[in-house]
Amino acid sequence: MKKKKIEKETIVRTAVLAFALINQVLTISGYSPLPFTDDGVGQAVSMALTAAASAWAWWKNNSFTQPAITADEHLKALKSK
Repeated sequence: MKKKKIEKETIVRTAVLAFALINQVLTISGYSPLPFTDDGVGQAVSMALTAAASAWAWWKNNSFTQPAITADEHLKALKSK
């Protein structure tokens, strides 16, 4: 049986989670590991939400025309068979 490799996306997600958890523990302990002000954090959160919404809207299939909507329904019917 061939041993499968861990996907790099899994490693990146785990590293980001570890960074966030360490940052949270340091913040609770009274240390400021990241040099951000409250305004800077608010702007960063707003930017992250905007980037996430933009990426999601771009990634998803956004059918506006009737031919595109009909094609989506046809594709959905083909996939359900």
